[in-house]
Amino acid sequence: MLSQTLDDQKLSRGERSALDRILDHLEPDSHQRALYRSVAFDLARENLNDPQSVKMLEWLEEVMRMLEATGQAGGKPALAESYFAPSDDCPARIGRLLAKARHRVEICVFTITDNRISDAILDAHHRGISVRIISDDDKSEDRGSDIQRLIDAGVPVRNDRSRDHMHHKFALFDHEILLNGSYNWTRSAAERNEENFLLTGEPRFIEPYSKLFERLWDEFE
Repeated sequence: MLSQTLDDQKLSRGERSALDRILDHLEPDSHQRALYRSVAFDLARENLNDPQSVKMLEWLEEVMRMLEATGQAGGKPALAESYFAPSDDCPARIGRLLAKARHRVEICVFTITDNRISDAILDAHHRGISVRIISDDDKSEDRGSDIQRLIDAGVPVRNDRSRDHMHHKFALFDHEILLNGSYNWTRSAAERNEENFLLTGEPRFIEPYSKLFERLWDEFE
């Protein structure tokens, strides 16, 4: 229905009434309404050719998210989950996040050696998702590291190139979900170590990590 209303780039009175009836029938909750808004922005973004217009639309979408979060003060965040290795299947959860990514993924982790996660990263990259990775230069040379494999596949990767370690372990999915914790993206973390990570959809946490990623990305150019 949204695709049909986009044909003439106008929302007519009749189309508005039809959408109202559909929404009345569905009775969406706040999370479903957020999904529908996201779909509408995706459709608009796909029909824009001017890169500046796309950036403006992304700005508008982010402002709307922040305003909505402000209006829901005291409510539950869009997402709040905790995972603990080795009892939880952490690689599978990360894989699902990568599979559901629609536009962009920023990964900032000490090391990546778990092929299950690397395969999911490559799947996202091959789907056209913008994937960027920041990692530690020393660990990228370790046996079993998948960093060079990802570079060879065309995934943009930057390393810190210093005597100190780039020791962060976080990732951002579509600027909507933050993953952060002790969990390295390795087999040992998944199967033997005591590790953890949190997932949150809170903009007040997502925004600082997004700024940190961009700062490190520019710093390690």
